[in-house]
Amino acid sequence: MNSETEETITSEMSAELSSAAETCNGRKRKRQAQAAHSPKRFNTMQEGEETPTRRHVARVSVQPDRLQQPITQSELTELLHYAALGAAGGVKQPSWCCLHHQKRVKAVNVVIVEGLTQSDFYQHYLAVQHLRTSYSTRVTFTPSPTNLASGIFGGEVPESDDPSLHQRPSGSSPVPNELRIHPIIAKFGTQKRGLTAYVLTQEEMIQNRYPVKGMPGFEEFVCTDGVDCVTDSSPLYGLDCEMCLTEKGYELTRVSLVDSDGKCLLDQLVKPPTRILNYLTKFSGITRKMLRPITTTLRDVQVKVVELLPSDAVLVGHSLDNDLAALKLIHQHVIDTSLLYRREFGRFKLKVLAESVLQKQIQTEEMTGHNPIEDAVAALELAQYFIKMGPRQVVELHLELWGCTIVDEPSEPEPEPEPEPSLRFADILQTLGRSVAFFGKRSDLPLDLSNQQWYNSDKEVVASFRRQTKCPFLSVVQISSLSDHLRRCPTPPEHQRAPAILRDTCVVFAGPFPGDFSERNVRRLFRCCGPVRKIKMLTTTVRVHAEVEFELLEGAVLALNVFNGLNIRGQSIKVQRPVYESTLDLDLTLEALQCDRLNTSRLYVTLSPSVAKGVSANGHEAYCRVNGTGAPQLTEEAIRETFGHFGSVERVVLSAQHAHIKFESSEARHAALSASEALLKDYVVCPSLTPAHLTSWDASGGEERTHAAYTSSQDQEMDLMLRKLDRRLSKLFGFLPEGTLSVVVLLGSTSADGHLPGLCLMEVKQGEEND
Repeated sequence: MNSETEETITSEMSAELSSAAETCNGRKRKRQAQAAHSPKRFNTMQEGEETPTRRHVARVSVQPDRLQQPITQSELTELLHYAALGAAGGVKQPSWCCLHHQKRVKAVNVVIVEGLTQSDFYQHYLAVQHLRTSYSTRVTFTPSPTNLASGIFGGEVPESDDPSLHQRPSGSSPVPNELRIHPIIAKFGTQKRGLTAYVLTQEEMIQNRYPVKGMPGFEEFVCTDGVDCVTDSSPLYGLDCEMCLTEKGYELTRVSLVDSDGKCLLDQLVKPPTRILNYLTKFSGITRKMLRPITTTLRDVQVKVVELLPSDAVLVGHSLDNDLAALKLIHQHVIDTSLLYRREFGRFKLKVLAESVLQKQIQTEEMTGHNPIEDAVAALELAQYFIKMGPRQVVELHLELWGCTIVDEPSEPEPEPEPEPSLRFADILQTLGRSVAFFGKRSDLPLDLSNQQWYNSDKEVVASFRRQTKCPFLSVVQISSLSDHLRRCPTPPEHQRAPAILRDTCVVFAGPFPGDFSERNVRRLFRCCGPVRKIKMLTTTVRVHAEVEFELLEGAVLALNVFNGLNIRGQSIKVQRPVYESTLDLDLTLEALQCDRLNTSRLYVTLSPSVAKGVSANGHEAYCRVNGTGAPQLTEEAIRETFGHFGSVERVVLSAQHAHIKFESSEARHAALSASEALLKDYVVCPSLTPAHLTSWDASGGEERTHAAYTSSQDQEMDLMLRKLDRRLSKLFGFLPEGTLSVVVLLGSTSADGHLPGLCLMEVKQGEEND
């Protein structure tokens, strides 16, 4: 094509574009004729001022210059550290975001979803209603080769000047060498911790022959209805049982249960179903005469114990495995004082511990057998004393129990300084008495979390989390079913093509164009709607058409509104969307995106075609020049001047061919969308559709579009799985207490060919009414 032809086409396009702009804005004028005469200011607050609904409420906002930069695992942990410890704990605000009113954060919950990418989220946008409506902040997440749960719990908190976090408690001294090797110090360390630190793990229960659900030999045992994870504020209950010898072995004859105050809740004699060979009166205190009138059965007392124990009860006893075996009862939260006051070989008798630690005389020779109420109270008080004093003081104050002393030998070299206290996030929280819990499949965690439980399915994970009576301060929930499913797929998983499928929604077909219309002419025509990714000319023997792919959804929407029906050289062109399986519900997706929390106050703006039409002789863009006269430029100042009439403009994000306006209120955006041509001057607007954290709608910058490998069955299966996941996460979110920082991380995927980014969603859960 020669230059004369190009100039002719450019000149013709100029007149036609002016007509198109008038037509497009004329439609608005019909809808809102009155707006031309009475511009209103809908928001009178100063820019940057907090709205009443935001004032004094904990929330997360991302720094504008970081909004389109993916965050890393270490940057996410910055936010978690600050949310949990705050400036008072010597932790600074994250470098990439701001957590407002951190002191109002009451808990932190992180949900890790394996196998999902950012592209999956937006391709199946309609399926994830809870995630897209409940979280007001989203940022792209860079996949990491390291385990995220491990990184959260084991990540080191930067050292601060606050001695309460990283230094020894006031008045403490270096630990002598004699104590370093003490069995209690070796197991529990020297610092005070909450009761959850001393609850036996499932592995410890199995190792010490406790009844455990699912283990052989305990099929007929009764399980208490307890939560899967207790906290440091969970109540303690003392339990002790007495047995006799029957034809079947040792069976229950008496059970006693006391609450945390030592008050007796249950003291019941039980008649064994089989013949008694030996009442063991010397130890049990039970005689034939005592049991003769008794009709209470084992089943009766099992029901009573289960009714008396709250769901988060922690049972305390001395060699409690024997008592639970006699009761034929399974309870997963126990503290065993015979293992708490541990020694290198064997175990201390309860009588010895009560006398040495509590200065109490129990099981005396004057008594006929043991008193189970007295024994239950002694075990309870021993556990309470240990938790209150901490391991180090228990050992130092009662060294005679272990037959050792601390020798002061000034002539010897000074002992090596005590190792620096742990800076790991979970360790610090537990030191501060805040509960920490992980829910998911077995994970490579860098530390032993108290009372850890493992699960086989996402349903079990979420259900166990919701059964708790109190949410842990820091909880990490790992969802693995999607990742497991994708690994089992016999063909390349559909989600890896999600970016290409998303691009389908940014495509329009246009034509017919005059026969001498080139790709360059098409690009000049359509670029005023937004950045164009690619143009493919579709030339037949008679007419010329084009496939135009935009970077953003808004570009395709404006192209349909502005250019459909445009007259070029007396020939009307048609602009329409292609019809693929991936675009059948596009109208619903666009409607949902307009109502997205991230878009409700955002507006997409370009110069009208009549302003953006100019092309200089050397082919460079000549925006804002119409017949040599000055026109409003695509600058922040000009945009604020025009759109400030509709409400306070919070932020303007400029690109070469378009801008996004962030108003202080959604009402201001609505006013701009309804405004007349006279108020909009030389701009064309549409609702923002692409969330602010995305640079392009494909959400990845990945591979080329393709339709050959796409199958509707894979898409439907993924859609159903995401709907189920979304419902589960909605139930989990509903359980979180007000003031919880809730973070959902779609991990993304990595492979030898590169990676697809994930997505991080954040929200501080609020009550029905703000403070």
